[in-house]
Amino acid sequence: MKPSMLLFLCFTLLLSLLPVSLSAQEPDVAASAAILMDAKTGRVLWEKNAHTPQAMASTTKIMTAVLALESGRENETVKVSKNATTAPRMKMYLKSGEEIRLGDLLLALMLESSNDAAIAIAEHLEGSVEAFCALMTLRAQQLGAKNTVYETPNGLDAENHHSTAYDLAAITRHALEVPGFIQLINTREAHFSSNIRSYDMVNKNRLLSEFDGANGVKTGFTGKAGHCFVGAAKRDDMQLISVVLASGWGDKGRSQKWVDTKEVLNYGFDNFSYKTVIVANEQAGKISLTRSRTTELDYVYTADLTMALSNEEKGQVEVKVNVPPTLQAPINKGDVLGQAEVYLNGQLYASIDLTATDTALRHDFKTSLEKILNQWLSQVLEEQIELTLPELPNFLDFLE
Repeated sequence: MKPSMLLFLCFTLLLSLLPVSLSAQEPDVAASAAILMDAKTGRVLWEKNAHTPQAMASTTKIMTAVLALESGRENETVKVSKNATTAPRMKMYLKSGEEIRLGDLLLALMLESSNDAAIAIAEHLEGSVEAFCALMTLRAQQLGAKNTVYETPNGLDAENHHSTAYDLAAITRHALEVPGFIQLINTREAHFSSNIRSYDMVNKNRLLSEFDGANGVKTGFTGKAGHCFVGAAKRDDMQLISVVLASGWGDKGRSQKWVDTKEVLNYGFDNFSYKTVIVANEQAGKISLTRSRTTELDYVYTADLTMALSNEEKGQVEVKVNVPPTLQAPINKGDVLGQAEVYLNGQLYASIDLTATDTALRHDFKTSLEKILNQWLSQVLEEQIELTLPELPNFLDFLE
């Protein structure tokens, strides 16, 4: 056997011993809870104990920042209370009575995880930490984070302060749409001043420089929560969100949260892509009509549907159109005639309304008789008449 042929056979044998697709293997993470979510659709692409409530450390500050940005009060001046100055490190060492722009406190909050900045923001926006935390919890509920309770605005351990990997991903999905949020968390360094001193801040998020497409979000650590991280990255048009909670403690946990996050995000980018399943206003079918000059009417989808799918799943999407076999006129343009149900792996994924593209007026013996009578009465009485007859037996339709 020629050496070249022997080399080829050895190479082929080696390839056959490798896994078919290394990227197809699900993430193997040390974190006690984790999740991968597609930001565009909200679909959970992978999870581990994603709905188990647990401490979330400074990932709490994502919600603190969201409420501050949604308030639109970034340019207001915050007067620091003594209570804020007592927050434990990490902190920017604010002084009681110090005056500083709220937007600058947000930079300290998200770049260097300043606990005193969180307290100052909370007190300025709602008057007290307790009132602000109540607002945080309410906002979480509104965003679908049903298993989240905030007792601190900075994430320090408290008895009932908890969230889940799923809830944090849902909150972050909203946060990425809040004007100014992505710009805030992608700021690499910041320099600003209060009325008494200057500050220099450096972003502690290593993912921004270590992972292609990274654009967020927030680190966290407490003795109860362990090392946590909410990550985000965007490649082309796909924005992914990862959450890892309790990746470990000590130096090992500190480095493991980055390993876990990259594992989760790589799994998403390597295995999922978008497929447009339904296009809004595209014809979905025709429906037969009775009691109308028009014998049939088109109907269309009312919304787009794009799904984040693995290669295997792309052949497992089924669209079922549910409309009656016939409908009786009158029908108005835009009337809902039925639904398109989208199934993935046999499970209902979404339902989209189907609406009429045009109007079909009723036309039968009753409406014809009404038209004749109204025209005659209008001429006789010399005024517009709109007479409506009671329903007539269907068998009279043969007179049409």
